Amino acid sequence: MKKDAKIVLATRNKNKVREIKAVLAEAGLDSLTVLSLDDIGYTDEIVEDGETFSANAYIKASVPAKLGYYGLADDSGLEVDYLLGGPGVYSARYAGEPCNDENNNQKLLEELEDVPYELRTARYVSVISFVSPDSSSESAFFRGEVNGIILNEYHGNGGFGYDPLFFVPELKKTFAEVTMEEKNAISHRGKSMRQFAAWLKSVIED
Repeated sequence: MKKDAKIVLATRNKNKVREIKAVLAEAGLDSLTVLSLDDIGYTDEIVEDGETFSANAYIKASVPAKLGYYGLADDSGLEVDYLLGGPGVYSARYAGEPCNDENNNQKLLEELEDVPYELRTARYVSVISFVSPDSSSESAFFRGEVNGIILNEYHGNGGFGYDPLFFVPELKKTFAEVTMEEKNAISHRGKSMRQFAAWLKSVIED
């Protein structure tokens, strides 16, 4: 892979594109071009019907790879031990339609009603998939996790998703109460992206 290669992040979320650009720049890989699906004119919906984070990340990353780009995608969500790993890959649509954070959080609180604190252990998971246009080479997965406890009430106004309920013992705060810098330093996505950047640096050619 050349240091001036184009990577397409399989998302329309500009914040995610900025985030991965920043991580690559920190690793000295700012010569790489990172594009979104919108940047390459891809308008179709990608059906994420995998049963694992890895499967869904690969499904998404394979889309730009089949178009001749280096494909990159992440899939992430919340795993709650008491719920046997749920909501997992269904985290974004846990409560069904309409899909939104409030409905998902309320369903989670209902599912954990009267469950004691010590049994409310959980983790945020992020899996990144990188797929080469030549699928026989330079394809890899990177997994990041951060452990926490699901509270029984909201704390904080920041973040998104399950952040107001996700208490991180080492920070003594929920993810909705920390700064973006604090969150990125230990977050699941931050960890998986830094693993990816370190690996990519090792395979880049001059």
